Formats: sequence, structure tokens, C-alpha cells
Amino acid sequence: MTENEIIAFVSGFPGVVAMTVTEDSGAPEIAWGDTFFYYDPEGTLEARPRQPFATIVTKDYDGYDTASDLNRTGVFRLNIAIGSGEFQRLVGYPPKEHAEHHAGTDYTVEDRVIPHPVYARQGWVAILNPGEQARPLLSEAHARAVAHHRPLRAS
Repeated sequence: MTENEIIAFVSGFPGVVAMTVTEDSGAPEIAWGDTFFYYDPEGTLEARPRQPFATIVTKDYDGYDTASDLNRTGVFRLNIAIGSGEFQRLVGYPPKEHAEHHAGTDYTVEDRVIPHPVYARQGWVAILNPGEQARPLLSEAHARAVAHHRPLRAS
């Protein structure tokens, strides 16, 4: 799947806001070009910031997140919040044990579900240049975001 195919697929889910960061967004320059997917059926994201349920990252964040070597030509990483149960099913161990497996993980491998190099402990996985296996994971992440959503109450 290409970045644009992922954006189109996830944007088709009800209540999703896909935000590709630009210079005009006010976000730090390092994030420009990256895409964040939020479940925001009420359109309250600006009033009530929240965590995305998936992201597309297009480059290394020097000094913070470089394990996937995203500065290679044509490489991007899809990151998906799948939760601890699905993480364990896919990766083979619970997220809380990731530190024990970190050194033995190849974060540069393409088209394979791997633990997220920074957020594995929070139940995130990653896929560099993903294939079709990303679709059901993105669907599940959206369903989890819907289930955990708490609407903003009027005051």
C-alpha cells in the first residue's frame, strides 16, 4: 500500500480525521509530511486534543526515533495502536516485555508487522512499506478508537 492508499482507506472510516502535517499547521518541522489519524466524530479535535490511533511517519526523528532508518529513499512506516492483546497475538509477547526483545528486533524490515521501536510498550506495532496486511489492523485500531471514545460534553 502507498501512503495515499492508506490515507484514503483510513479516511473512509466513519468519524476519522486524517491530518497530514504541513508548515502551516504550526507543528514542528520534523513532523511535516507525517500523517496522523484520529477518531473525531464531533469535530472537537482542536478543543480536545487526543492521541491518534494510527500514524504514517516518513523520516527519522533524529535523537528520538531512528531505529527504522526511515531516511532511506521510498521508505515510510505505518504505526498502529492495536492494544496489548492483539500486540501479543501478533508479536508473541506482551507489550510490557518489549524492553527484553528490543535489541533483537530488526526495525528496518519492510512489509512485516513489528513492534513499534518507541511505543511498543503502549501496544503499538509498525509496518514499513506495508502490504494488504495493514487493512485489518487499521480496521481494528479504528474499532478500538471508537470503543474508547468519550464525546466532549457541553458545559
